[in-house]
Amino acid sequence: MKLQLAGVNHRTAPVEVRERLAIPEWRLEEATRKLLEHPGVAECVVFSTCNRVEFAVCSEVDADLRSFIREYLLTDASQIREHLYEYNGDDVVRHVFRVAASLDSMIVGEPQILGQVKHAYTVGKAVGSVHANMDALLSRALSVAKRVRTETSIGSSAVSVASVAVDLARKIFGSLQGRSVYVVGAGKMSELAARHLRSHGAETIFVSNRTHERAQQMAESVGGSAIHFERLYETADRADIVVTSTGAPHAIFRREHGELFMHRRKNRPMFFIDIAVPRDVDPEMSHVDGIFVYDIDDLQQVVKANVNDRGREAQRAEMLIEEEVLRFRHRMQNLDAVPTIVALQNRVEQIRQAEIERLRSKLGVLTPEQQSAIDSLTRSIVNKILHRPISALKHVSGSDELTTTAETLRNLFGIDDSTSRRNGTPSPTKETLNGLSTTTEPASASSPDTSDAKIAALHKSSSRR
Repeated sequence: MKLQLAGVNHRTAPVEVRERLAIPEWRLEEATRKLLEHPGVAECVVFSTCNRVEFAVCSEVDADLRSFIREYLLTDASQIREHLYEYNGDDVVRHVFRVAASLDSMIVGEPQILGQVKHAYTVGKAVGSVHANMDALLSRALSVAKRVRTETSIGSSAVSVASVAVDLARKIFGSLQGRSVYVVGAGKMSELAARHLRSHGAETIFVSNRTHERAQQMAESVGGSAIHFERLYETADRADIVVTSTGAPHAIFRREHGELFMHRRKNRPMFFIDIAVPRDVDPEMSHVDGIFVYDIDDLQQVVKANVNDRGREAQRAEMLIEEEVLRFRHRMQNLDAVPTIVALQNRVEQIRQAEIERLRSKLGVLTPEQQSAIDSLTRSIVNKILHRPISALKHVSGSDELTTTAETLRNLFGIDDSTSRRNGTPSPTKETLNGLSTTTEPASASSPDTSDAKIAALHKSSSRR
């Protein structure tokens, strides 16, 4: 199976491109299903946030992700070609690990991206687009993200996009003491911005949301006042700072609104911090005297001021990512040998069971102790027989030698696909996936061989009869 990924993010595409490609949360399941139906796609997930839209797939043959993006998002390929990136194989693994660990975020170390990766993972499972390969990738990505946060300090000084918006407001005013703030949109990002603004001295906070009950809940939690969304335009001029992040498909603040606000405020400046994608504020508003608009790309300036402080921890995190990419590659390569390993185990177990049955009549009635001794002895022999063949398979996993080695062992042990199907070859066990260390290792040379003890126990029991 081949891993592929294509998409755009804040590094490769400006906000006007990203907002054309943005997939709202309510369409994420649909997008994932459509991607799964695309030719060549066996497994997939879709990541869509304010800073990225990415399509990751696992395929038997190359899947044309550019054509999917063009057809599903109904966009002109020529307009996004220069912004689009594509990864394959290890580069996909590395990218997904970096995204989950927040190393590829606008704000390195911000925690929100991990929840967004988890959501994409959950949606993929719900629609049936995540199976063994993609499940292994995403579950490992979550573990890698946790390891990065545990073993580095990258998260200790990290800030979200919302908190960077607050930093920008402080740079504009010098202080937020006595300032009034209007938060439009009661989502997680908006709530985080409201909390940061309050903690930095904002005196009055108004909250408006299409769902008034949600606005009331947020207003109560941040010590503000809820305003019905229908009164947005008649009340917004009360604020010095408007932080907006509604998720609306079009701009909710246009030039005529800005002109009205300035008239009511007697030309006192008003600052809009637009952290929504698509943007909530029409860029034309910035042409109104006294209105200053900052969108999500403007926040990058604040980000750069913090890069040096987090650079060292980010470098440490990148080293952990490379280590985890190699580890993941090795694990996935070992999985190539799993079908033959399982078939070997089943074949030898079949022989063991057949021989025990054949000798049962000659041995007569056995006590539970005798039966246990025979079972333990024969399993020990089977594990020792299998140790070298399985080690050989694991050694050549991921190389061109695997096919030849597997075919040779199947011939030696009399295994073919029809035999495996007839004997009901089960799915690989957890021990198999982890390297079979608990089932195929021979007894240590420094430890006494237990076989003699088992034979002695069996002989002793027989003598009693």
